[in-house]
Amino acid sequence: MFKKKVIIAALAATALFGTAVTATAADNPGLVPKKVWNSKVDKIKIGLVAPMTGVFAVLGISQRNSLQVVADQINAAGGVGGAKIELVVRDGGLDPVASANHAKELAGDSSINLVVGPSISSFYQGAATYYEAAKKLNCQPAVAALDFADYKYGFRSQDYYKDTLTALMSVAQKKSIKKIGMIYESGPTGTDFDAYITAQASKYGITYLGWEKITSTATSHNAELQKLIDKGADAVIISNNAYGAYTAKAAKELKFKGTLMGGSGAQNIAFHETGGDDFAGTLMAAPNYQWPLRTAWQPGYKAHTDAIVKAYGSATGVKSGATSPNGTAIAADCLYAYAVAANKVRSLDGTKIRDAMATLDIPAKMTPSGVRIHPGPEHNLYQSDGINVYEWRKDAKGWYTMEVNAVALRSGVCPEVGWLAKTSTNQPLVCTKVGSKLIYKVK
Repeated sequence: MFKKKVIIAALAATALFGTAVTATAADNPGLVPKKVWNSKVDKIKIGLVAPMTGVFAVLGISQRNSLQVVADQINAAGGVGGAKIELVVRDGGLDPVASANHAKELAGDSSINLVVGPSISSFYQGAATYYEAAKKLNCQPAVAALDFADYKYGFRSQDYYKDTLTALMSVAQKKSIKKIGMIYESGPTGTDFDAYITAQASKYGITYLGWEKITSTATSHNAELQKLIDKGADAVIISNNAYGAYTAKAAKELKFKGTLMGGSGAQNIAFHETGGDDFAGTLMAAPNYQWPLRTAWQPGYKAHTDAIVKAYGSATGVKSGATSPNGTAIAADCLYAYAVAANKVRSLDGTKIRDAMATLDIPAKMTPSGVRIHPGPEHNLYQSDGINVYEWRKDAKGWYTMEVNAVALRSGVCPEVGWLAKTSTNQPLVCTKVGSKLIYKVK
């Protein structure tokens, strides 16, 4: 029996039981976009600004690995209009000034066709000014906050924070959670989260207890968590960044019996390392994370993950034994979508590719992330139909995930009482014991 439940949302998720975008994907590029035209160019350059060193280097290294895998696959298939892809990597560390300077450099370099990063919403705010001024196409796989409708040349390959919080509060309501607080570092993500929860919590019967701010240098969040416990919190939202692992550690040390809510950073084995076996029971909402899932994977996600493990291996927690592939498929989607859009307009012109990217509709089975790419005018690659919720579990074989909000049939067999799912028309289902059987019933 699990001591606590931790809801982890992808630094942005979806309304689990709301209206989903109908999956009528129109584009059919396959797992690897192939050469279908001649650009008469030998090489294109893709820039990456990310933390390649320091405490958050795992993010930058994973982004680089996934981009390189996609670049190698596209190059082997003939390139983008015959042009071979070359990565140009800049180490921004966790320094907003360095990240902005690297973004300025790449934005002003006419040989760079697309820039990925810098990661973290506050860093992107500084970089976006240079991208927009230079009309430089860019894609952001680790920016949950900010409204990308404000950026003409920016795309987000991360789930949007409003979708995240709507999903979390929807689940919290179904679990009869009444009081929620937040522990998050200062910055635009925390600010946006705080404002949205303040405005929306009451709609879900939730009392919001406020935001306990942390610094990037703090290695203990016990004091912040204790304040929320004293206020009667039965759920706490935690950082999607590596700092959230310290809140997981605090929950273990303070024996917090409530629910933690955070971001897809829970894919990072640092959360398992600090949370220990108590991390079992964690709920994680993310665009797609099938790595430890013991059922069938989306074909594109499987192909990408297999390629990552073959080329770069996987990480294993020394204490927890939790594993994670050394790549991040949402970064791969940036380059994949760029190549599909360039093939669609048969051009390397940034504005033309931008317009084509906004109209893409690629089925989940083909993309590296296993998520349908369907940006729309707000430039979010993923819509609400692309979010899945998983529960972290551990058994004799190790850590794995079970999908909580999977599409299921009414009266279908389910794993345990209280397990959540939904019908293909988004009706919420709950696992119920009927006689000696466990079956789904409409909630």
